[in-house]
Amino acid sequence: MWKFLKDLFNFKRNKTSLSTNASMNLFNTKMLLCGIGKSEIRDSEILISEYPFEPSIAYPSALISANDVECMSVEFGICKVHIKNDIIFVSSEYKEKLKQFAESNNSRLISQSWNWDWILEPYLDTEFTKENEERCLARLHDNGFTSLEVDTIRAEVKEQMFAYNFDTMLWDWCSLSLPDVLCAMRAKYSEEEFRDFYKRALEIEKRINR
Repeated sequence: MWKFLKDLFNFKRNKTSLSTNASMNLFNTKMLLCGIGKSEIRDSEILISEYPFEPSIAYPSALISANDVECMSVEFGICKVHIKNDIIFVSSEYKEKLKQFAESNNSRLISQSWNWDWILEPYLDTEFTKENEERCLARLHDNGFTSLEVDTIRAEVKEQMFAYNFDTMLWDWCSLSLPDVLCAMRAKYSEEEFRDFYKRALEIEKRINR
C-alpha cells in the first residue's frame, strides 16, 4: 500500500513539475483559483458583484436586466448567462432560480457548450486515453475545429491548466470548462493579453455546428 501511495504521489509531482521561477512568477494559487464572484437573482434583474474577469461588463459588479439576457445555459455545472458579446458566470446553486427567471422573463434556455470541456480534457486528474482523444477531437471537428487548431489552443493553455488543476491541489477529474481556463490564464497574462484571450475564449465557447 505504501509503495502504491508513494508511486501515486510521484506521478502527480512529476506530471506537473515546473521550474521554481515559473512557479513563483506564474502559479499564484490565489490568482489561479479566482472564483466567479457573487450573484443575486431578482425578479427581472441579476446582480453580479466581486466578478474577477476584467474584460467582462460584469467586472467588478453589474446589474443585468432581463432585457439584456440573450439566453442562458443552466443544466450542467456553472450556469452561463449570455448577453451581447459576453458570458456571465453564475453559481450552479442558483440553477432553479435562473430557470424561474427565464420563465418569468421569456429568456431562452440553451444547451450546454462542451467545447472547452473537450479541449481541456487532457488536464483532468485522470488518464487521457487514445479513445478519449479521438472522441473529443471528433466532437470538436463537428463544431468546426481543425486538429491543428485544437493542438494550438492546448499548447497555449497547457502549462497553466496543469498548474491550475494540480499545483493548487484542485485535482478535478470530472470537468474543466470556460471559467477554469479563464481563471488559469488570468494568472499568467497581462491585462492586454488577457483581454485578447478572453475574446478568443468566448468565441471558442460559442462555436457550434448549426
